[in-house]
Amino acid sequence: ADNDRISQRNPPEGLIKFYLILICNIVLELSKDKHNASFMDRQLIQFQNSVSRVENELSGQIRYLTQVATGQPHEGSTYSARKDCQMALNRAEYAKVKLGELGRTCEVMLEQQQQT
Repeated sequence: ADNDRISQRNPPEGLIKFYLILICNIVLELSKDKHNASFMDRQLIQFQNSVSRVENELSGQIRYLTQVATGQPHEGSTYSARKDCQMALNRAEYAKVKLGELGRTCEVMLEQQQQT
């Protein structure tokens, strides 16, 4: 899933080619003595819509990367499960230490009882 998200960040060649064609059409139309305003408007609207779509996609990628970079759970993340597992291991180790201390305390108390 992460590799798919990474590849989505790279703009496809077709999209770049599409932008260049739109821009070239507008520039060519502007270079004419009498340019077709409605054609230019259509090209400009197409370009603006495409830019808006790319902006939305980039915003989504930025949100995703922010989650990944800050360690927040995200699509494809095992961070939460790893953290829960590590915390459980820490608690188990702490319980083991405390049980060891309790066992030593009990042994000392039993020795003291047997000596009296």
